[in-house]
Amino acid sequence: MPITHRHMKVFSAVIEAGSVSRAATRLNLTQPAVSIALSNLEAELGFSLFHRSKGFFAPTTEALHLHGEVAQSLLAFARMNQRAEEIRSGAVGAVSIAANGALAINFLPKVIAAFQVENPGLSVELKVHSSRQIASLVSGGQVDIGLIDTPVPVAGLKAEVFRLKCVCIMRNDDPLRKVSVVRPDDLSGRSFIGITGDHTVDRQVDSVLSQAKIDVKRSVSSAYFAIARNLVAAGGSLSIIDPINGKADLSDGVLWKPFEPRVEHELAIIVARERPTSRSTDTMFKMIKAAI
Repeated sequence: MPITHRHMKVFSAVIEAGSVSRAATRLNLTQPAVSIALSNLEAELGFSLFHRSKGFFAPTTEALHLHGEVAQSLLAFARMNQRAEEIRSGAVGAVSIAANGALAINFLPKVIAAFQVENPGLSVELKVHSSRQIASLVSGGQVDIGLIDTPVPVAGLKAEVFRLKCVCIMRNDDPLRKVSVVRPDDLSGRSFIGITGDHTVDRQVDSVLSQAKIDVKRSVSSAYFAIARNLVAAGGSLSIIDPINGKADLSDGVLWKPFEPRVEHELAIIVARERPTSRSTDTMFKMIKAAI
C-alpha cells in the first residue's frame, strides 16, 4: 500500500498531539481509524514510528527524522490546494494580448483596467505589433489574444470578426460639425485623408464617392487610422476611419459624425485554434468583445 496524504496527516497529528485519542479528535476520526492508519504506514515503511505505552505514543528516532519531511509535504499539499482554488476562482494567472499601436494606446488600456479591477491577482502583458505579426505570435503560442484587421493572414487561428461602422472625423471647428450625418456630397472639394496600402476602408470610400460622382482632394494619406486622426487634428482635413479610433476621447479637438452610406471596418479577436484557453484568457476575451 503506497503512502497516502491521509497517512501523513495521521502521523503528523499523533506526533503533535501525543496520543491517538487527541489526534483522532483533531482529525475528526475514530481512534481505531487512526490506529489502523498508523499500523499501515509502519508496515509500508518497514520500521516503527512510535513507542506505545498506556495510550501515549512517543515518537521513535526514525519518526522524528521523518516528521520534518512529512510536515513539508503537508504544507506543500496545502499550498497546492490553495493555488488550485485561486486558479479555479480566477485569482491568479496571466494574460498576454497583442494589438496594433492605436488599439494598444486608445482602446485596450480601459479594458485592461476594468479586467484588473475584477481580477486583481491576474497580470496582463500588452504587446504592439502589426496584424500579420500578431497572427503569427498567437498561432505560435507566444500571445494568448490578438486584435487584428481582417482578413486573418495565418492558419490555425480561431477568429471572431466584428464589422464596425466607420465614422467621419473632423476638427471641432469644421463647418460639418453642425450636420447630424455626413454624406458624400458633404465631402465634395474637401481635403481628405485616405488610408493607404489598398485598405478595405479606403476601397469602400472610393466606391461610394465614385458612385456619387464626388471628387475630394487627397493630398495626404496614412497607413494607420490613428495617424489619420492626428493629421485631421493638425490640419483641418476630413477622414473616414474606424469607430474605435474615431470615437476615442483624446481631447485633441477632433469630433466624429456618422457617415452614410455605410462603410465598414472589420476587426477580429483571435486565439489559437488547437490550444485550450485559460479561464483568465476567456474572461479577457469576453471583456474585449463587450467593449467593441
